[in-house]
Amino acid sequence: MKECIFCKIISGEIPSYKVYEDRETLAFLDINPVHEGHTLVIPKDHFENIYSIPPETLARLSLTTQKMAIAVKNAVEADGINIIMNNEKDAGQIVFHAHFHVIPRRHNDGLANWPQKPYEAGVASTLQEKIKHTLE
Repeated sequence: MKECIFCKIISGEIPSYKVYEDRETLAFLDINPVHEGHTLVIPKDHFENIYSIPPETLARLSLTTQKMAIAVKNAVEADGINIIMNNEKDAGQIVFHAHFHVIPRRHNDGLANWPQKPYEAGVASTLQEKIKHTLE
């Protein structure tokens, strides 16, 4: 993609703090990190999000993400790691090139987990059927 910032990082047009690269994937530090060590893991081929990425590429991307989670956790001595992938604008995706965020976490770091609440009566079973139906 000509205007994709991540594609420009891959091609070397834009500098980055690369921490890992193989034939299919690239990992580099986020320039606006949640915490120090926040790393982005991307496929070298352009895919907009999880819906369009081929299963083989997603599998390779997942392996690199695991490798980076271990490396980042050890490098910054994090207490935990969040792996996040935002898909589409309303889910927080800003750069429309598929990518995982590897975010180191610390005990009492001030970041809250997203709110949760139980399903109202009957809602879970209805959703279960809808989701299962779309898989057929």
